[in-house]
Amino acid sequence: MYPRIRDLREDKDMNQTQMAKVLNMSQTGYSKYETGENDIPTNILISLAEFHKTNVDYILGITENSEYFKNL
Repeated sequence: MYPRIRDLREDKDMNQTQMAKVLNMSQTGYSKYETGENDIPTNILISLAEFHKTNVDYILGITENSEYFKNL
């Protein structure tokens, strides 16, 4: 389960359909990432981190530090 992508999406007042559109995918496909039914592919994970201005480790729950690291 990836609760942080839901929280990040909701912080932007977006629904799943809107987020899926940003990622160029279906709402159903995106929903399966939020529920953990499907693992998030690396390219989508990077896109999510960039869109939400955070880092992949934060999305995955590895760290509590949500600082955005760009071009390291």
